[in-house]
Amino acid sequence: MSTHPLPLDGITVVAVEQAVAAPFATRQLADLGARVIKIERPDGGDFARGYDTAARGLASHFVWCNRGKESLAIDLKDPRGLAVVHRLVADADVFVQNLAQGAAARLGLDATTLCAAHPRLVAVDISGYGADGPYAHKRAYDMLVQCEAGLVSVTGTPGQPVKAGVPAADIAAAMYAFSGVLAALLRRATTGLGGPVEISMLEALTEWMGHPLHHRMHGGETPARTGLAHPVIAPYDAFETADGEHLLLSVQNDREWRRLTEHVLGRPELADDPDFATNTARTAHRERTDAVVAEVLATLTTQEALAGLDAAGIACARLNTVADVAAHPQLAARDRWREVESPVGALRAMLPPITLPGGAEPRMGAVPALGEHTEALLRAAGMTDEQTAELRRDGVIA
Repeated sequence: MSTHPLPLDGITVVAVEQAVAAPFATRQLADLGARVIKIERPDGGDFARGYDTAARGLASHFVWCNRGKESLAIDLKDPRGLAVVHRLVADADVFVQNLAQGAAARLGLDATTLCAAHPRLVAVDISGYGADGPYAHKRAYDMLVQCEAGLVSVTGTPGQPVKAGVPAADIAAAMYAFSGVLAALLRRATTGLGGPVEISMLEALTEWMGHPLHHRMHGGETPARTGLAHPVIAPYDAFETADGEHLLLSVQNDREWRRLTEHVLGRPELADDPDFATNTARTAHRERTDAVVAEVLATLTTQEALAGLDAAGIACARLNTVADVAAHPQLAARDRWREVESPVGALRAMLPPITLPGGAEPRMGAVPALGEHTEALLRAAGMTDEQTAELRRDGVIA
């Protein structure tokens, strides 16, 4: 077991957060050793707690994004509750919020206000569209931002645009918030100053639109929706095997095409056929190219096809289900699964993908019950038992 400390040991984060964008960012800070205090409403908490009951009665979104945190259930609309949060922020290193546009400012919890009062604080505002501009007031849910950023326009089949199956806009914003906090803490280590960090879901996801966006802006056509196929590479698609599964293969250059024709397709003459010899030709004759590949793979089992493609050095993958991923042999071989405690017992979770220097393993703390740490945090903030009892009696805390 490594004795190396985690990178964020000693860092305290206070988060007024909900759903995915902010909670996923702060969960990653917790994984790296930060103490994360999650502020929740006393009447139900983070609304992601109610998304589903798939994780043995808990919401899968909440379990994914909130391990390793302390839950303080307190009403920010009550001046006494808000004062407690401001007291916690005064002692914190990082503050993160993704409330509806304008709500944090009304509470004095926006990044600009907090950083003016606490110069060493790194304060993060996560919003849908940014603090200003004509869209600043709009509600921003993941699917809506996927549409606004153009992701849906390039995802799906020619006849049917679809959203990504995971909350891509939320995840993009979370990742930039996470890296923004790390960069700001690094800057503070050299200057002594924190400062405000702003993250917009629209801008985060538009950055992820790099290839189709730059292709179109700089003179190319808008990329077509092609399902699992690649718009400018062939063969690059999913093909059915003899046992009814699907494999995806990708031929990136003409050398790989030659190997595919010789070692898998048994059609070496196609390597020099002008209709197939170059990627441009194969793309122009995509239906014929795919038909040649499909005909051969349909005679092979999935394992036979994978073995042949691997031996020929052709990039390939199974079209896995979510259940397949949970049992993926590569993740098992690399020991990537752990158990995380929760109010309903241990739950399986994947080890974070960051491998830390010195072998230090990320901290995967428990998923908190709503308000589980309220009393301890109030005591730490200087409140007496009598004051705590008063807040409970008045419904200010859960």
